[in-house]
Amino acid sequence: MTPTLVRQHSSHSGATPRVDPGARARDWSEIQERMLVPLYEAVYERLDVGGGTRMLGLGCGSGLALLMAASRGAAVTGVDSRFPERLTLARQRLLPGASGAPVSSPDARGTHPRVDSVRADGARRDGTQRDGVRPDGVRGDGARVVEGTPRDVAAPSAPVFDLVTAFEPVGCLAGDSEGLGELLAEATPLAGRGAAVVLAGWGPPERCATTSVLRVATKLADPLRGAGSWRPALRDDLEEVAQRAGLRPDGSGRVACPFGYGDAGSAVRGLLSTGLFDAAIATTDQEQVDKELSEALHPHQRADGTVWMPNVFRYLIARLP
Repeated sequence: MTPTLVRQHSSHSGATPRVDPGARARDWSEIQERMLVPLYEAVYERLDVGGGTRMLGLGCGSGLALLMAASRGAAVTGVDSRFPERLTLARQRLLPGASGAPVSSPDARGTHPRVDSVRADGARRDGTQRDGVRPDGVRGDGARVVEGTPRDVAAPSAPVFDLVTAFEPVGCLAGDSEGLGELLAEATPLAGRGAAVVLAGWGPPERCATTSVLRVATKLADPLRGAGSWRPALRDDLEEVAQRAGLRPDGSGRVACPFGYGDAGSAVRGLLSTGLFDAAIATTDQEQVDKELSEALHPHQRADGTVWMPNVFRYLIARLP
């Protein structure tokens, strides 16, 4: 089964949740991230992503969506400013054989964005190691993983992207589309005219079984309710984000993305890895959150012990004018 891309948020109490970031990143990549694979596949098929595609992935996390695009021959760049532990896993996936990844010089803001640049076959840009063909036989133009924001991707020699993806679904937390708008404002100048920008969102609550489980986070963190609280997805969430970013809608679709886990323990670990329950952990404690999350999952547990929650996600394809 696969892990899901659920937008994360910071604890409003200012306290650091009592979690192990490295373990959470592994749970994300091993359990939760792949839940949206059907969404990635549907988008890539519809846009015919392949050897001529130059893709920028916003909030790339541990890089599964990038890896899938690279396997189709696309040249991919991933950027994420929030989860260095996930980016470490993305580098392991996308930059095999790369050790001692380079760090760029400070930019105009005095920061040091982490940029790793290696061909998708694992060879370095100078052509050492391999001949341009990945071990699995797939040829790719290149892969980059950037710790920072889209502004850190820009460079005089950087290619113009023809596809920008924001696969983390909005419509789960109050205010979650605001951060996406900021990312798009930085990313769209890097894309060419007519480039496709893909936005993703949760489907209607009545078609997302996970909705009832996510409400546990809000209930336990009730004193922190506000921006970051759970809220139902609205029909025009994605269109409103696109409009504010100056993009022209050019089609949409819905994709079934069930959340499936081998057992209740894996389901708890996967859902906790999203970060949606961090505020609840800070407000109560890990044991209480685990207990209530397990109880919320019980109606979705089958006789064989597996957990199955059908969900529908929506995507919007917009174009740069």
